[in-house]
Amino acid sequence: MKTLKHVKPGETVRVVRVNGIKAVKRHIMDMGITSGTEIQVLRTAPLGDPLEINLRNFAMSIRKDDADMIEVE
Repeated sequence: MKTLKHVKPGETVRVVRVNGIKAVKRHIMDMGITSGTEIQVLRTAPLGDPLEINLRNFAMSIRKDDADMIEVE
């Protein structure tokens, strides 16, 4: 399955599942990243970490380690 970490800037994807240990998974879900949410990757930082994403009409940054726990389609 493809993860958010591997999505190119400009692409829009839908969250299938959030993986990870309980505390990290809960943190990601508290940010609004839940199953069925559409996410658009806006850009990456010059060194590749973090990613700037847009979800629910809100822009935020997420670390690549956390993005690797989010399965998308």
